[in-house]
Amino acid sequence: MRVLGFMSGTSLDAIDMAILETDGTRITAFGRAGESPLDDALRSRIRDAIAAGRNWPRGAPAPNLFADLDVEVAQAHHAAAKAFLEGQGLSFADIDLIGFHGQTVAHEPPTASGPGRTCQLGDGALLARLTGRPVAFDFRTADVAAGGHGAPLAPIYHIARAEASGLKPPLAILNIGGVANVTLIDREGRITAFDTGPGNGLIDSWVEHCGLGRFDENGRLASAGRVHEDRLARLLDHPHFTLEGPKSLDRYDFDFKAVEGLSPEDGAATLTAFTAETAGRPLRASGVAGVIVCGGGRKNGALLQALSLRGGRPVITAERAGWRGDAIEAEAFAYLAARTWKGLAISFPGTTGAPEPLTGGRIAEPSLEK
Repeated sequence: MRVLGFMSGTSLDAIDMAILETDGTRITAFGRAGESPLDDALRSRIRDAIAAGRNWPRGAPAPNLFADLDVEVAQAHHAAAKAFLEGQGLSFADIDLIGFHGQTVAHEPPTASGPGRTCQLGDGALLARLTGRPVAFDFRTADVAAGGHGAPLAPIYHIARAEASGLKPPLAILNIGGVANVTLIDREGRITAFDTGPGNGLIDSWVEHCGLGRFDENGRLASAGRVHEDRLARLLDHPHFTLEGPKSLDRYDFDFKAVEGLSPEDGAATLTAFTAETAGRPLRASGVAGVIVCGGGRKNGALLQALSLRGGRPVITAERAGWRGDAIEAEAFAYLAARTWKGLAISFPGTTGAPEPLTGGRIAEPSLEK
């Protein structure tokens, strides 16, 4: 199948797109990849939805703005894909299936008192009608309902991607987006995965708070500052870091109060060390020889340097491994869409904490009406 995958992450920077040819087990070809930046108006409305999601009581109806954004997110993905495909000399008729993650606006892990909750906005049925292609979507809900975390979902793709590259385990793939998550593949090919802690999200929020842009480009602020170890210790005093995996996080489970009052440079340096330390701990404890870093965090030189130091392992970017670093998650949801279409599992006890391998995902078929 030729599958178009989408990813719009919690960094709220762009809609990533990638085409894979896959049967849901092997990857036979990598098609083109691209991105479409989120416009400021949509980004602002998504932020409003995230704020509403954080104050959404259990059992209460979804916040009113969710319904409008379901439509807007689907429309934005349709427009992005149409322009992307036309730029490649393709059309939706050249695509067999679409993998549509949607936009996460709420995520709560399970607790001893009950299952968690997750919400990705984006009307899959509308996208199917707009594109005329079947759409796999809602990848996380079934896992969460079964008691899993609903995240991370990319690990099964990481295995396929490593196999397509001829890479042998043991191996670690670290994705640094708004939240950071790691996939550990042992010598027998078994996978363990979990959210390690904050990724770029907390650093981005700090830089915005300081009025210095939306992110720390190549870690320039962090490189000019120093780490305040006492502040770092306060950040590390969080119950997430005492838990064994599988475990998951919302981008907004952490804030930058611990670095308030520091200079922009020192705050960025301390928060960068926080991401590196929390991602580095499981790497130090693992038997992997090296780490492939994906996601936007791989472009932050200060973060990579800190990660190599605190993780005690050689670190290479996705590109050095021959991967498309900006497209990994979009590729992953193309792959997961194919698995959903084929009825194959997308989440596992070792990745999300699901009680058994679960298929997850739903398929929306296009209407026959134009």
